Formats: sequence, structure tokens, C-alpha cells
Amino acid sequence: MIRDSVYDLVTDDIFLRFSDVLPGSELYLKIEGLNPAGSVKLKPAVELIEDAERRGLLSPGGCVVESSSGNLGVALATVCAAKGYAFTCVTDVNAAPHNVALMRALGARVAVVDQQDANGGFLGTRIAHIQHMLANDPLLVWPNQYANPANAKAHERRTAASILAEIPTVDFLFVGAGSTGTLTGCATYFREVSPRTRIFAVDTLGSVTFGTAAGPRHIPGLGTSRTPEICRPDLVDEVVLVQETDAVRTCRLLALRHGLLVGGSTGSVFTAVQRAAPDIPPGSRVVALAPDMGERYLSSVYDDDWVAARFGIDPTHVFEALTHPQHPEKESPCSHSM
Repeated sequence: MIRDSVYDLVTDDIFLRFSDVLPGSELYLKIEGLNPAGSVKLKPAVELIEDAERRGLLSPGGCVVESSSGNLGVALATVCAAKGYAFTCVTDVNAAPHNVALMRALGARVAVVDQQDANGGFLGTRIAHIQHMLANDPLLVWPNQYANPANAKAHERRTAASILAEIPTVDFLFVGAGSTGTLTGCATYFREVSPRTRIFAVDTLGSVTFGTAAGPRHIPGLGTSRTPEICRPDLVDEVVLVQETDAVRTCRLLALRHGLLVGGSTGSVFTAVQRAAPDIPPGSRVVALAPDMGERYLSSVYDDDWVAARFGIDPTHVFEALTHPQHPEKESPCSHSM
């Protein structure tokens, strides 16, 4: 593969097959984090910027601002650096420090808000901050991932199409819901090309995206405190709400039992698949999206102190069965002292 731009280095054909998660069926985890921006968000970042260029909103030397909990911010910082645009990301205190550091390393400015909005999240505050910036600088360009159809179009054109190109028959599709761009784009494509596929939207408990009660959330990626304008619940067969502690447990399980380090969103999606397992008929083909990898969550999801502080649990007790699931009472043969 030879490409001329860093943002063209998209890996859209990597799937990890699990044969032991769904009895009698196969689960394919679509790995989206193996690109220069490190997540599925590289595709909408390119589409959002090129959409602004096509509409004449961006020209050489232009300035872009966007709200992001982390991954889209990194992706936009990557694209803007390569295209010569200045970029400011408005994020919040839940953003992974690793993502903030990546954006700054790519030349982006990062504004971190710490005041919660009316639903106990930060999205409303981030958007209000952007609107204040736009009022003071009319030359700023806000792609607005939450309302811009280009967000979903990127996944309709690329993510969803690549799934069916690799796996022509998909019985069940599990997609996480953040800005809902990935979900809406994939669901739109599947409803047209593969209408028999049952689509599961995976959200975080405490998110208001699908009209459920607001609550505290600590892991960036899934969930919102304000329903995005591009959200299309009518395209979805079922919404699954996952507690963040379950997402953390699943992330650690995937790391310890499969050697796969994934982010919190993937932990939620994988949990939803496991929860639906009794209702998935043998012989089914199931695809789930893994938006990013786990390195960005080493100081959160995989950190015992962080988990204890956020969720009030002792990870060494709650997750000890993951290390020795069959005989937890026995000492590991590798744990003896020399």
C-alpha cells in the first residue's frame, strides 16, 4: 500500500474472528484503530474537512474548531496538520490525557471545559464554548460532527461498505453510539443493501441519546448528554445500555484472555454481544465494531486506582476472576517467589 497523504492510510479490512464467544456462531470484531489517527474517527474527520472545502468554507490557512471527547479531535488534528489548517479541539475533563497530548503534539490547540451541562455531561458546555468562539471569530469553521450529514456519510460510504465487502452475509451488527455518525452511516447502508441484518445500537448507561435518563459517565467515546441531530433511532432494531463497570471488565477480559487491548467503547460493544448471545441463533454471522485500541486508556480503564476512584470498587477483588477464572483459589505457578 502506497499513499500520498497520511489521512489516506485507512485500514478498513481488518477483522478478528472469535469462534468461542457465541455458541455455534461466529463473531467478527472489526478493528478500526490501526491507522495514523488510531481510531475509526479518521474517516469522518477526512469527510468533514473535505465537505467544508467543497462548500467553500475552508481555504488555505483556514482555522477549524470542533467538539470531541478525544478520538475525533486526534483525527481532525491529523488531517488539519497534513492539510495546513489550524485546529482547536474543545474537549472536557473526561478526555484521556493521552488523546490531549496527541492533539497538542500534532499542533492543535486544546480547550478543556470542566462545567457540566444540564444533563450532567459536558457536551452542552463544549458546544456553548464553540458558539462563543464563533461569535468572536467569524472566520472559524465548525464542521459540527453532531449535525453534519458528512459524519454519517463517511461510514455509509466506507465503514459499512467494507463490512459487507469482507463478510457478504451479516445477521447481526453491533455498533456503539457516540456522535452516532458511525451508527447512522452503517445503519443507513445496511437498511438499503442488507435489510435483513438486525442492528444493535450500544450506548452507555447514563447517556440521553435514545431518551433514557441522564447519569454520570466517566469513559469517553460512547454516550451523550444531548441527542445529536444526525441520530436516527428509526434505523435501529434494538438499543443496549451498558454499565461502564461492565465495559471495564470486558476490556480487561479481552486483554487477559485474548491479548487484545481495546478502548472502553469496544468493551461496551463486546458486552452487548455477550448479553445478546442467548437470542442469537446458531449459524449466525455477527459483526461488532471496535473503534479504537487500548493504549489511550492505560491511565483509566486499565488503571486500578482510576477505576476505584470513579466507580467505588476494588478492581483487585472484582476483576481477580479474570486472571484465574477456573481455579481462583490456587496460586498461579508463575507467582512463586524466587
